[in-house]
Amino acid sequence: MKNVVLAVLLLVGITAMAQQKRERRPEAEKLSKEERIDLQVKKMTKDLDLNEKQAKEVRAIVTQQVEKREAKRAEMEAQQTQRRAEMKARMEEMKKEQAAVAAEMKKVLSAEQYAKWEKLRDERKDKLKEKVRERSQNRNLEEPSDDK
Repeated sequence: MKNVVLAVLLLVGITAMAQQKRERRPEAEKLSKEERIDLQVKKMTKDLDLNEKQAKEVRAIVTQQVEKREAKRAEMEAQQTQRRAEMKARMEEMKKEQAAVAAEMKKVLSAEQYAKWEKLRDERKDKLKEKVRERSQNRNLEEPSDDK
């Protein structure tokens, strides 16, 4: 019993800390690039006791790092946008193909057979969607979060 209570308290504590960490992030995202660089250089200057020359060199390195990171982020966002557009085009193509198959089936099957075929097709679709949803949920549970 004590172990259960201890586990629950530990879980609550971790959850609370994670929420606090998430709450701090939006403030950092509101800062401009220069403000983030200034903040990082000031912190490093204080923590490492840097002189002016070192601080200038560190600023150059940090600036370069921030610019590379922003360029990479923009590149990744562009790739993601492109993937979404490609996926949307594939989905549209699949819908057209499914409509064409349904039209062909309607010509071949009787009304009763066609209704039964549609029902079976819809059931298969629902099962597939459920499997995809379960896989997605399992993957989300298995993957460790990258929150730092």
